[in-house]
Amino acid sequence: MKKTATSLYDILGISSATICLLHCLVFPLLTVLPLGISHNPFIDLIFAIIGVFAILKSIKKSNLLVISIMIISMALIWMSVLSELFLEIHLNLIWAGGAGMIIGHFLNYKSHKK
Repeated sequence: MKKTATSLYDILGISSATICLLHCLVFPLLTVLPLGISHNPFIDLIFAIIGVFAILKSIKKSNLLVISIMIISMALIWMSVLSELFLEIHLNLIWAGGAGMIIGHFLNYKSHKK
């Protein structure tokens, strides 16, 4: 039963990190078009909160490599989100953090499947 719950949180983490990464990659292209869309950093904050929730639920029985990847990736995401919220500086660290979150959750998911 515990294995299913952990896999569910890993799937949540993989999907939210993928959607977040696509949002971060596609959004700059949408701002070039005259659609009247402006960037809202609170969307990034929502993705970061979902990421923290998914990490806390999925790393309880993970190995050190997966835990390290996820914590470092989440730190990169939070540095980028907070710098954008408070300093209005966009850092590209969020892309590396999003990719790391996808990799970390995928490795964690594969290790629980065994």
